[in-house]
Amino acid sequence: MPYETSVPFRAGSEGYASFRIPAVVRAPDGALLAFAEGRVESSGDTGHIETVVRRSADGGRSWGALSVVASYGTGTAGNPAPVVIPAGEGGEAAGGRVVLVSVTNAADATEERIRRGEVSAEDGRRVWVRHSTDSGVSWSEPREITESAKLPQWRWYATTPGHAVRLEHHRHAGRLVVPANHSLPPEDGGTGTEGRYNGGHDLLSDDGGETWRIGYTDDDTDGWVNVNETTAAELPDGRLYFNTRTEAIAPERRADAYSEDGGESLLAPFAPQPQLVAPVVEASVLQLHDPDVLVFSAPGDPVERRRMTLRASWNGGGDWWSVHTVDDRPAAYSDLVRADGHTLGLLYETGDEGPYDTVEFRRIPVAELAAEPDAR
Repeated sequence: MPYETSVPFRAGSEGYASFRIPAVVRAPDGALLAFAEGRVESSGDTGHIETVVRRSADGGRSWGALSVVASYGTGTAGNPAPVVIPAGEGGEAAGGRVVLVSVTNAADATEERIRRGEVSAEDGRRVWVRHSTDSGVSWSEPREITESAKLPQWRWYATTPGHAVRLEHHRHAGRLVVPANHSLPPEDGGTGTEGRYNGGHDLLSDDGGETWRIGYTDDDTDGWVNVNETTAAELPDGRLYFNTRTEAIAPERRADAYSEDGGESLLAPFAPQPQLVAPVVEASVLQLHDPDVLVFSAPGDPVERRRMTLRASWNGGGDWWSVHTVDDRPAAYSDLVRADGHTLGLLYETGDEGPYDTVEFRRIPVAELAAEPDAR
């Protein structure tokens, strides 16, 4: 069957050489907000990079004008991690709000230099929050939260990227959870650039994004699983499910973990997830309701960034099945959103020649994901 697909971001347009690092949420007024890094000079990870957004009032079929949400002079403002507080539950006049956590660094502060400890705290990775009370039309001034979000010894730092999570169940209902990652200073003769110095943590806010603190940390340097870009979802029973990219000794490139206390701690350290075959890449998870199914998006090729694929779990991430393959083209980062009552939205990097040609949006009927394995 044909699928509705649109292209909110295309490389070489609107004054940007490239668009990368997608994130998408459904705003309090029902509009979809598609975020990306607008990379001015190239597709590289450093230099002049801005966080940009487009709104869609028709479920992702078409998109409004591009606007800049965050900039940092000629430096980098990126890794958008948006999360929505619904109307009627906080925010000005209970109209809801969109909270956006992101990071900045100086234009010449590459990840390698930061991990080696060659960059000052001022020029290194800093953490900011801003919000919108009109569903992404306008945004507050940024407010720095680095002191409460980043430990002094951490060097590299990145929010998820992709959407963050607002908890809905039990005693932690209303809490905002932003998965994040960091790097540690080297030991035993290392430079700090090795994968074993990667670590993960999350940021927690119990007051709608006004104040933040660090929850769990997982930064064992044994090199078996080293947490990197992480995505999260709240399961129907109230547990938090975390899934991360890892570049370590373990042969798997995905690992996962659970929290029963709203992200304050993990039940056990991240462990390899062999059923989720993927290259080294960011991914996204989203818990759907009606039906209750956990969805995972990432390229399905075991080595190359290509073949964007959705996997689904009906037991909270214990077992996974492939349920939708977009196509066999190059593909990389992605994010998931419930576009409407009948539709799942996938915002993902892809292209005919390479994975960073466009950021596309695909509407996928939820009914395609609803049948459990025995019914397939």
